[in-house]
Amino acid sequence: MPEQDPDRTSGPGRLVTGIAWAALLLGLWLWGREATDVPDGIAGPATGDMAAAGRPPHPALPPAHRPLGPDARPRFLDIPRLGVHAPVLARGLDPKGALRPPPFDRSGAVGWYAAGARPGAAGTALMVGHVDTETRPAVFYKLSTLRPGGTVRVLRDDGRTAEFTVDDVQVITREHFDARRAYGPHRPGRAELRLITCGGVYDRAGDRYTANVVVSAYLTGTGP
Repeated sequence: MPEQDPDRTSGPGRLVTGIAWAALLLGLWLWGREATDVPDGIAGPATGDMAAAGRPPHPALPPAHRPLGPDARPRFLDIPRLGVHAPVLARGLDPKGALRPPPFDRSGAVGWYAAGARPGAAGTALMVGHVDTETRPAVFYKLSTLRPGGTVRVLRDDGRTAEFTVDDVQVITREHFDARRAYGPHRPGRAELRLITCGGVYDRAGDRYTANVVVSAYLTGTGP
């Protein structure tokens, strides 16, 4: 699909809807439970400046790094290719079991599910961000342009940086969304990361996006 004109976006309610349905009932999902390997998902058009379809085959990916200690919390998320350097806010679930995204006056921040795994530790850490606001692109506007082999860094409050390599980018429609496939570990025992935002097209009648972009990455190194 063509790029979305930020000046034509509607109110904040649609962004909550787009993120909330993807994270619905996260409180019932067993975050610490090891799952079997998750197959690659559906690649297709997404919100952002480039469609996910037609990408080249996956490059050779580096081996996984052993997980880091579980005590450090994330402070910043860096995605060099997208020019993202975003503060990370700890978030919980709302009464309906949906993950609370960052507030709309912090559209440049990323929300981390604080009751789940910490980035760099064993398990799957989850982060969400808005794709746009009423007037401009938000932190994850170009998330769908990431490709396998890309780098994502999480700066932790223990002074270490967890360096992740992207291994999968999916655009999952409402009809095909499955929490275990989206959030479950791709390989047991690894430290993994999921980055999620709205995707597909904006359905004005339903006041929501038709899909979610789900970027999967795994720990491949550390830095100061």
